Amino acid sequence: MSLMFPTIYGIALDGMGDDAKFGAAGLIMAILGGSVLPPLQAAIIDQHTVGSMPATNVSFILPFICFLVVFLYGYQMIKVTKK
Repeated sequence: MSLMFPTIYGIALDGMGDDAKFGAAGLIMAILGGSVLPPLQAAIIDQHTVGSMPATNVSFILPFICFLVVFLYGYQMIKVTKK
């Protein structure tokens, strides 16, 4: 996924005009997710079990939630641009 960032950065800021600075700040803050979420996932894994399930399996709920948020944002942007 790290190879996609330069492409996403360029495409996301295309046509933003004066709002490009605000958009760039938001994209840079996304890097924070890459530094915070892996330790959170590791903390879940360190629990060994969550309920009756292995913690490794449960830990993948965290990236699933992140991808779900990205999907929902993309879906909302498609709806907005079609209007």
